[in-house]
Amino acid sequence: MQLRIHSHDNDNDNGDEPAAADAPRVSPPGDEPPLAAILEAWNEATLRLQQTHEALQSEVARLTDELAAKDKELARQNRLADLGRMASHVAHEVRNSLVPVNLYLSLLRRRLSDDPGSLSVLAKVEAGFTALDATVNDLLNFTAHREPQWRTFLVQDLVEEVLQSVAPQLEAQSIEVTLDVPPHTSATADREMLRRAVLNLVLNAIDVMPRGGDLVITSYDRRGGLELEIADSGPGVPEENLPRLVDPFFTTKPTGAGLGLSIVSRIAEAHGGRLAVMNCPEGGAAFTIELPPRRALGLAA
Repeated sequence: MQLRIHSHDNDNDNGDEPAAADAPRVSPPGDEPPLAAILEAWNEATLRLQQTHEALQSEVARLTDELAAKDKELARQNRLADLGRMASHVAHEVRNSLVPVNLYLSLLRRRLSDDPGSLSVLAKVEAGFTALDATVNDLLNFTAHREPQWRTFLVQDLVEEVLQSVAPQLEAQSIEVTLDVPPHTSATADREMLRRAVLNLVLNAIDVMPRGGDLVITSYDRRGGLELEIADSGPGVPEENLPRLVDPFFTTKPTGAGLGLSIVSRIAEAHGGRLAVMNCPEGGAAFTIELPPRRALGLAA
């Protein structure tokens, strides 16, 4: 038997084709991704990019609107600060002048005690000065920025105190009062500030019901916070006036400085809350003082 041994060094000496092991590999046609799969992947990537682009556009628009709102609020706060400084100066000057005038009116009333006609004229003068003094008080309250003195008290007691102070006006104008505040309902706030806010809203309701009507005061417990609603059966608020209703010096009344609702709004904001205004479906308007829970204010429970 003859054994043949082939040498690899001489395999190509005669110009033969290279060995199969040295030939380049060619993938079979079945290993390449089909064109449909490539197009589908391309479409999915394009769709994701489009969705990302739209999301970014939406976020930019939201941030732009938020920045515009912040700028508007900052401009409003700056205007209020300027108005506050001016109003404070005017109020103090007027009050300083009113003190001696009221003293002179008191002395004059004593001298005219036997003259009914003169006393009648004097009463009208005193009424004018009383209205002026109320305006000065509104200005001073509007410019006051004291921090609330926190305490816990019963809301029903406070509301009844306010109603008792205006009882003659309510009776004279035939205004029926409905008080829907549970006896145990309590609030943690500055009692005097909240009393002033409720008084302003009640007086506002009395003003819009000169021929009688219904005054409804209701409290709501909202997750530990308090909502106190003062609703009237008056003519309501024109829709175009709702956005400006709490702006300082804005009023539709023939008298008054237009500061009552601004003061109420400031008191609510000082407590971390707000004043909400809406027209009632059955007529009239509702003003709601919304106070947040105690924990939201960082107070001890």
